Amino acid sequence: MSRRKKTLKPRTLVIASVAWLLAALFLLPYAEMVITALRPADELRDPGYLPHHFAWSNFINVWSDSTLGDNLRVTLLVAGGSTLLALAVALPAAYYTARIRYRGRKYFLLLVLVTQMFQPTSLLVGLYREFFQLNMLNSIWTLVICNAAFNLAFAIWILTAYIASIPVELEEAAMIDGLGRIGALRRVVLPLAMPGVVTAVIFTFISAWNEFVMGLTLSTVPASQPLTVGINSFIGDYTVQWNYLFAGSVIAIVPVVVLFAFIERQVVSGLTAGSVK
Repeated sequence: MSRRKKTLKPRTLVIASVAWLLAALFLLPYAEMVITALRPADELRDPGYLPHHFAWSNFINVWSDSTLGDNLRVTLLVAGGSTLLALAVALPAAYYTARIRYRGRKYFLLLVLVTQMFQPTSLLVGLYREFFQLNMLNSIWTLVICNAAFNLAFAIWILTAYIASIPVELEEAAMIDGLGRIGALRRVVLPLAMPGVVTAVIFTFISAWNEFVMGLTLSTVPASQPLTVGINSFIGDYTVQWNYLFAGSVIAIVPVVVLFAFIERQVVSGLTAGSVK
């Protein structure tokens, strides 16, 4: 028997066309960024969309003509360290909040949510003065602590919602079999809550990776600044090195795009935790 070919309905075709058009509009700036990163220096002001020849050496020279290597190392340490610190604090707090019905639980969650209302820019003067007195300016630990603190509220909320969706009877059965509270958390709750953990990890990591204002204010030595601030060094007082600026931008977004592509399913699962009862 020959299978009938499915014909697309006009409505489906229109929706698909609009979706592809919107996707192309969103991807166009990224395409322009990659093309500009491959332009030779003498073709930066040419009116054509594509250069006459591609200068792949821009991605090599950008490392030797700047402190981009040190900036990338600082960003990796800051993003990784702040993610681990935020997760180490948020996981016990979320577990206790989700499992223990103590007095003031709602006020605690509300207080955690209120901390999200404070933008880093409004606290920069106080943070700068505090870390200056502690002699911690130009330190990786300073950026790790600040990024972890500003992402802690989101991690607590997403982990609380996911752990609360896990049946408590599974932990009770594990504790009847001889496991303690910590053992049940490690062997039962954590494997089941892994999508929520991954969601908290990826959002904290991306937020710390893309942070600019605190890195610019709390780090004044070029080699100790994060990648977002290091890329900004290609913008001079009178000239802008557009090819190096966009080459550094491409280098900066590639790790995050690859990381998100691998764990996209876990992120979606974590964000929808608790939406279905």
